[in-house]
Amino acid sequence: MSSALGRIEAKVLRGERLTLEDGEALFEHPHLPELGALADHVRQRWHPEPVVTYVVGRNINYTNVCWVQCGFCAFYRLPSDKSGEAYTLSREQIYRKIEELVGVGDGVGQVELLLQGGLNPKLKVDWYESLFRDIREHYPSAWLHALSPTEIQYIAKLSDLSVRDTIARLKDAGLGSIPGAGAEILDDRVRQVIAPYKETTAEWLDVMREAHKLGLRTSATMMYGSADTTEHRLQHLLRIRELQDETGGLTAFIAWSFQPDDTPLGEQLGYPRASGFDYLRTVAVARLMLDNVPSVQASWVTQGPKIAQISLRFGVNDFGSTMLEENVVSAAGTSYTECMPLSEMRRLIEDAGYRAVRRTTLYELYAEAVPA
Repeated sequence: MSSALGRIEAKVLRGERLTLEDGEALFEHPHLPELGALADHVRQRWHPEPVVTYVVGRNINYTNVCWVQCGFCAFYRLPSDKSGEAYTLSREQIYRKIEELVGVGDGVGQVELLLQGGLNPKLKVDWYESLFRDIREHYPSAWLHALSPTEIQYIAKLSDLSVRDTIARLKDAGLGSIPGAGAEILDDRVRQVIAPYKETTAEWLDVMREAHKLGLRTSATMMYGSADTTEHRLQHLLRIRELQDETGGLTAFIAWSFQPDDTPLGEQLGYPRASGFDYLRTVAVARLMLDNVPSVQASWVTQGPKIAQISLRFGVNDFGSTMLEENVVSAAGTSYTECMPLSEMRRLIEDAGYRAVRRTTLYELYAEAVPA
């Protein structure tokens, strides 16, 4: 073990907060298993029982119409698109997808409805309010883990509302929590390269801050492996940590790697696909730096089931969603976006030495008597 890691390990064992310099040393440490062991220690401090959680969920991308043209996205179609590939799902199409999700949940307990889409200039706040109220009425077991700070900010602008009033109205209509999408890297220099028309770092954080003030819990994400350096990743983690210090509203952190196929960043700038080693190192550092975020979730959609399984020894305690469908990441060429059967997810968890336990979106655990 290097002297730098030994010094950091001593701080971790004493429960002291790590600094930016500590994070830099962790990213540079050459022995990945040692880094994983330290992250696993922190994971066990948060979650001493040998349990890995998962949620029964589905990602419904309700529209692919979007004007923002992020360089890492192969999913969107411009509002002016004439190819016939642009869409906004009808209410009936959305309902059929929800019914399939409820069926997977066996009608017992909550299922997670991850509802996200592009920035469609035709969809104002009343469209979402009507949809959310109907979903809440017809599918009470479907928890709306919906939109993103990016979508919420745009809905507010279109509807001539403040961000706070927009969130309050959506919450009243049935919004249960907000996923941490759109964070990418919380550094404006990077954002100018990968998504110049997107909201700023401060604006993303402000949406989350307002949501937490209104009593909504959220997650936080990081898309790494494009124009970012390890210092950018660490600054991102520190901003997430500072937000959690302030509000306490974050349930979990999820890191996922840039998927380059068919994207402007991949084709024009040549950013390659990040490796599994980079992923394991990144989630381990995240677990060590984010000392106030209770859960770290695997990204089997971008990394594949085997790397996700290995990540359970690198600080990860949650396997994420069954994800009955996924359209955004799959458009950029990843090959792991088909639904993972519950039996396979549980097998991966149990073969890694843990007990698989179903949870709600807010990480409330179901008794073992509840069906998978």
